[in-house]
Amino acid sequence: MQDEYRTVAHAGVHETEVNRSRFLCALAPAATEQEAQEFIAEVRKRHADATHNCWAYVIGADASVQKASDDGEPGGTAGVPMLQMLLRRDMRYAVAVVTRYYGGVKLGAGGLIRAYGGAVGEALDTLGTLTRRRFRLATVTVDHQRAGKIQNDLRATGREVRDVRYGEAVTIEIGLPDADVDAFRSWLADATAGTAAFELGGEAYGDA
Repeated sequence: MQDEYRTVAHAGVHETEVNRSRFLCALAPAATEQEAQEFIAEVRKRHADATHNCWAYVIGADASVQKASDDGEPGGTAGVPMLQMLLRRDMRYAVAVVTRYYGGVKLGAGGLIRAYGGAVGEALDTLGTLTRRRFRLATVTVDHQRAGKIQNDLRATGREVRDVRYGEAVTIEIGLPDADVDAFRSWLADATAGTAAFELGGEAYGDA
């Protein structure tokens, strides 16, 4: 698994103009391929009168799904440069749709490649990106007396407290970078005089 990846901070649109052609790049985070396709369909509907609605998306922390479409532009001049820009910027779980309104001046293959790839790059710069880092889910079970202090200590050291459940004991779910697991285990044993239980769970990604 990738240790970290970047994704689109939030959905948005950035417009550029090249030789009187308007290029509107709509970007959005997409957790699944279906979400990406729904976003594409929504943009195409909104710009049904456009000359072209070209798109590209990358799904999976390891970029396992990569798809692109030129939507009628000469082969390899739109969707592929868009996809390459997403990959060059280490973008994952992201979809881009570039809508072109033709302005009467032909751009040629090189011009199209630069315009479509550039529209995605500029949109990423303008709308911003997030880094998400891989971590291990872990559960700390501690008695009620110590629970408040442990939670405060966790937050004070920047640990991500994901959930807290109160029962006979208090169960605190946290996220830890893999490299910190051993040090955290030692710290917890010291902080609770060895009374806390610590259990490692699966892996997930969170904001870095």
